[in-house]
Amino acid sequence: MNPNYLHMDPFLLTEEAEVMLGIAESFGSFGTYAEEATSDGLGESLPQRFDVGLNYVAHGLDGGVNDDDAETAQSRTNYFRETYIYGNEQRVAGVEPFLAHPRLERAAREISGCEEVIPAIVYANLLVPGQELAIHTDVPEFRGANRKNAPQWLLVCMLHSGLFDRWRVRILTCVSWFGAAKGGAFTFYPDGPNSASESIPAQHNSAILIDTDKVFHGVERVAQRLPELPVIQAGTRLYYLGEDNWELRAGKQALARYSWSQIRYSISWKGYCFTDHEERSLWDSGSEDLTLDQIIVLFEQDLRQSGRISGARPEPDDFARLMVETYIHYPGAGH
Repeated sequence: MNPNYLHMDPFLLTEEAEVMLGIAESFGSFGTYAEEATSDGLGESLPQRFDVGLNYVAHGLDGGVNDDDAETAQSRTNYFRETYIYGNEQRVAGVEPFLAHPRLERAAREISGCEEVIPAIVYANLLVPGQELAIHTDVPEFRGANRKNAPQWLLVCMLHSGLFDRWRVRILTCVSWFGAAKGGAFTFYPDGPNSASESIPAQHNSAILIDTDKVFHGVERVAQRLPELPVIQAGTRLYYLGEDNWELRAGKQALARYSWSQIRYSISWKGYCFTDHEERSLWDSGSEDLTLDQIIVLFEQDLRQSGRISGARPEPDDFARLMVETYIHYPGAGH
């Protein structure tokens, strides 16, 4: 067994797995990941994960050449995401037992070596036929800085820079799969971006527990039959119609219909991991929380020391691109 992750197959009891499918149906409809909030004041004209998009356009899913045009690349990677639980905010009934599942808490303590694990987030990703998820690392959290108050690309830069390790809140993620879609395997680099990748099939009722904030990973293309993948932009939604059917819509316009068996459905669980009660108390108290100003100053100091900045600080969008280029080194990207 690789100490960096745990592959669970089967994952839940049969009846528990069926409940997870029913939760997606009861949620009703799913918006695209691109609809998540943008950044105010720092790279505000750029998408939240523009770092992933730039790498995908240049290198595809596996570091090779990506022949898709920009519109097709966007449609392939603009998958559907909704959050079921985030902290005290719950948007759908029936997911509570999954959040507090004892198997996940036990396994998270074993892998992390931490005494305290706090289950905190559950969200769902749905990919329609022809979609894939570009290689990336997940959005991390730090004391005082998370996706609710800081740009997502900035948080990723913070982790990969190593400048903010003492403020980092370690998070383990369980990615679990339900349904019968073909393709969509989970590809990841458990031993670092310069090592070999591994692949796990997205089998019904199986899962992997891993530090997705640090480990680069992605999703191989979901099996596709004609017709071609429609154009998927912000505002496109995926609706459950009942009787095993889903419909893709842009406003009131129907773009495509799919059966459950064609859609790749995953549920991610995230738990905060603390070495001991003292570390957790520091997080709870907020006494040493970072501010956005502190973060930018530390980045600017480091970039000046390395010679990447001289003279005035770059304009916000240019500064954002410089940070991504400097600190995030993707597999196969030639850094």
